[in-house]
Amino acid sequence: MSTDQGQGRGQGTRRAASRRRRSRAFLGGFAAVVGVLVVLGLAGAAVGSAQGPRVTAVQVDPDAAATASGARLIVTMNQSLHTITAGQVTVQPAAEFTVDTAGRTMGVRFTLPLHDATDYTVTFHDVAGLGGGRTTTVTQTFATPHTDVYLLQRGSAEDRIVRAGLDGSDPHAVLRADHIEDFRATSGHLVAVTLDAGGKTALVVTDLSGRHRRELPLPGDGTVTRLQSADRGELIGYTYSDADPGAAGARESVLYTASLKDSAADTKPAAVTVAGDDPRVADWRFVPDSDSILVLSYDGRMLLAGPSGDGAADLGTGTVIDGIARGSSVAYVERADGMVTVDLTDGTVAPLVTATRDGADVPGHRGVVTPLPGSAGGSVQPYTVLDVAGGSGADSGAPEGTTVFRVAADGGATPIFEMSVDDAIQQTCVSPSGQYAAITVAPDSVHNDYDDYLLPMPQKVVTHIVSLADGSEVHDFSGFDASWCQVPPTLGQ
Repeated sequence: MSTDQGQGRGQGTRRAASRRRRSRAFLGGFAAVVGVLVVLGLAGAAVGSAQGPRVTAVQVDPDAAATASGARLIVTMNQSLHTITAGQVTVQPAAEFTVDTAGRTMGVRFTLPLHDATDYTVTFHDVAGLGGGRTTTVTQTFATPHTDVYLLQRGSAEDRIVRAGLDGSDPHAVLRADHIEDFRATSGHLVAVTLDAGGKTALVVTDLSGRHRRELPLPGDGTVTRLQSADRGELIGYTYSDADPGAAGARESVLYTASLKDSAADTKPAAVTVAGDDPRVADWRFVPDSDSILVLSYDGRMLLAGPSGDGAADLGTGTVIDGIARGSSVAYVERADGMVTVDLTDGTVAPLVTATRDGADVPGHRGVVTPLPGSAGGSVQPYTVLDVAGGSGADSGAPEGTTVFRVAADGGATPIFEMSVDDAIQQTCVSPSGQYAAITVAPDSVHNDYDDYLLPMPQKVVTHIVSLADGSEVHDFSGFDASWCQVPPTLGQ
């Protein structure tokens, strides 16, 4: 009996000793593993410090960057960063940009649309983490796609808005109607002024592929002219006149704005109040990258106002607004004493810089001045020389015809397009990035009759797409009213 008990105690003691040995072995192994992990962690931290911050994610939308200002390249790193300055960033090819840093992210915002079909390289130099250690250089590349342009083609059977690519692909129709007066394109929509068989006006809205067609509410059964679109926000504006302007209380050339957003499909247009005794609008423009509107009233006053027209600032007189440069606050305005530039931030007025070439003034009659994007982008200016009295330049050796010049901010003029005296220029527009000019020409203008639309155009028109860098012609298309144009064409270009 006692022997069995002694044996049990011996076996228990041996089992306990065995458990203690296993426990000590486990604790020792665990400690060794922890030690190794600590060493590896410290080594990893040391390596990380030695390498500097590393990229973990990149965000960029090349399509948006090539079509609108404000596109961003955002780079996320593996640690929080010291503030990045503009001096630490280079963009090739050169583009205007701003820089920001927030926590582990750094980015650039392109203040103007980028050139299409172009490889861009953005380099961040001396990127430093808040934890110290080595700095690093981060390089990111992306390619913008070929751009598209929309044009209006009028025909005997129907009118079409076509989308044409600059990659050489054939244009294809996205919107058809019996009668299209004018149209504009936004980042997400097409909006067209159409007339039915009875002459009733409609504002037709579709997506950029011509689908999901609907009509916007109008102020009445009158006419719509001077259709324009803002650079952002899916906002449009137009002048409206009642069908019988002589009737008591009839509206004439009243400015309205409307949203193209699907959520505002049934919202009535908003009238823009014009200060002064005469509410009629002779000319107007959306101010790029803002919600402001520049208006010329019928009494010749130039007013800068918010979207409702309230609180307008009087900027003096004017007869025609030729344009406002995207990415700037400078308007080009024709006055009785000549063309001037007006800084919309402070009202500063300056005469238009004279266009010169080879040390002499460019000869001929200057047409509409089309500003190029950027604060110092210059402009595109056509000059027409005719062998008639008035000193147009033909008698001094300049060839007859029209030459379109790219005119730098200092007045230096470079020819980019030439036309014979038999042809007539109808409109000049520039792409949002300033890479191309769209120059619409009426060939053989003497025998090229105008149609009978409210916005009359020659029956044959060709739009030439020209590179502003070297004047080379990229493509030409039948049609006019290119979607790059901020306003419809006008007579007397």
